[in-house]
Amino acid sequence: MMKKLFYDGSCKLCQREISALAPKLTPHLQLVDISQNGFSGFAGVSKGSMMQQIHLWDQDHFIVGIDASLHYWQLAGYRKLVALLRLAPCYWLASKAYSYWARSRTNCAKGDCNL
Repeated sequence: MMKKLFYDGSCKLCQREISALAPKLTPHLQLVDISQNGFSGFAGVSKGSMMQQIHLWDQDHFIVGIDASLHYWQLAGYRKLVALLRLAPCYWLASKAYSYWARSRTNCAKGDCNL
C-alpha cells in the first residue's frame, strides 16, 4: 500500500505547505485532505484524532506529529534541514514547537482554523 499523508486542508498554513511541497511529494505519497466531507478516519484512527496532529501512513503504521513532518520533508528533498532537526537539542525544540502549534490549532476539528 502506498504511503499516505493525511493533512488538514482547512488550515491555511497546512494547505500552503502541502501545496508548495506537493510536486515533490506526490511521487512518494498520496495526499489526503482530511477536512473534506465524507472523511471519517483511516486504519482505526478517527478524523478528530487526525485533526489534532499530522499523520503519515507508512505501509502498515502511522508516523505522527513532528516525526511525520520530518519524514515528508526528507521525501521532499530537505535532507540537511531534517538532519539538523534530528539532532537531540534541535529535535527537542522542534517537538515542543510542533506540540504548541498543534494545540493552538485544535479548533480545526470543530471547523474553526483561525490561528
